[in-house]
Amino acid sequence: MSSIHRAETFPANTPAASQIFTTVLSHGPLTRLEVARRAGLSPAAVTKAVRPLIEAGYLVEDVDETARPALGRPANPVRVDGGRALFIGLKVTGDAVIGVLTDLCCRIRVARHAPLPDREPGSVLASVAELTGTLLAEAGDLGVPVLGLGIAVSGDVERGAGVVRYSPFLEWRDVPLAELAAATTGLPVTVDNDVRALTVAEQWFGAGVGLSDFAVVTVGAGIGCGLVVHGRVVAGAHGVAGEIGHVAVDPAGPPCHCGNRGCVEAIAGDAAIVRRIRESTGVEVADTAEAAALAHQGNAGAREAYARAGEAIGRGIATVANLLGPERVIISGEGLAAYDLFAEQIRDAFAAAAFGTAAQCDVQTRPLPFEEWARGAAATAIQSFIRADDQRQYR
Repeated sequence: MSSIHRAETFPANTPAASQIFTTVLSHGPLTRLEVARRAGLSPAAVTKAVRPLIEAGYLVEDVDETARPALGRPANPVRVDGGRALFIGLKVTGDAVIGVLTDLCCRIRVARHAPLPDREPGSVLASVAELTGTLLAEAGDLGVPVLGLGIAVSGDVERGAGVVRYSPFLEWRDVPLAELAAATTGLPVTVDNDVRALTVAEQWFGAGVGLSDFAVVTVGAGIGCGLVVHGRVVAGAHGVAGEIGHVAVDPAGPPCHCGNRGCVEAIAGDAAIVRRIRESTGVEVADTAEAAALAHQGNAGAREAYARAGEAIGRGIATVANLLGPERVIISGEGLAAYDLFAEQIRDAFAAAAFGTAAQCDVQTRPLPFEEWARGAAATAIQSFIRADDQRQYR
């Protein structure tokens, strides 16, 4: 596998240095004083951490000719040198692997897709290795080292162990994906739940920048939720925090693959909507594209299925708002292609079920293609690279 990558460690791998670097990454360029204020650290701690990062080329100090002279450290802003390193992010779906090559600022340089012949771990690993090799070759042309690989997979993923505990759409159980991918690609590998990976990217670079508490809810094949609480992405003690897809909103509702009944996903997931439309209309719609088309044509049964899905999603979001009180809920996922069919029901159900001021939560939509999910996987690889306390930060 042709590549340009090498073992390299972050030059100031301490919690303070990681915090300072991510502050500049998300909000920079910033002066040292601004970094200290945003990070809640002393100017001396910032000065101590910034020096080796500049020496190693991860931060660059820009000279501000218009800045007024000041005593002490210069007021010149510092910024992340995005071209200092590259990272690869892969999003695994049921039928494809979407890959991106990003710089250190998680800007996508190259995007590539590879089909999956089947969902067996060996086949998926082969596609992962092939696509990674393609992206490593692209990196070789750029002459910049690749320092990590992030892989995003749906389901119950234990990031610390790098194991996919259960992925219903891939039909996997206890697959040590990080270990297998590292052996195949030769790169440090971070494996995480796909929605949490997307949440990391939104926290650092998207609609969550600057927010202490927010949630990302994804609608599509499944219903997922990533949580940021007090500035940290939360996985929980067992790695399944935020699973609103398996919050029961209708005890008499349809059975869910998790074993319960009336879960949000069992009502609002793509397969559930298609199944409901087939049952209520007798029309054998093949997929969500045909389901949405039938609803847009005014078919009552199809429109009812989407309305029911919207109500379930709205209740699920209200549950998140009631429990955690986020400043914002970002709705994304491939299911947004039919958002006009259930947007009103989401809003109404959320308003009805949200308690008190929780109803003031800013609920917004943000369509993101799978390349952005792969970018989220790259963001987790960057996060693992720069954070010495990565696993503690992620609980």
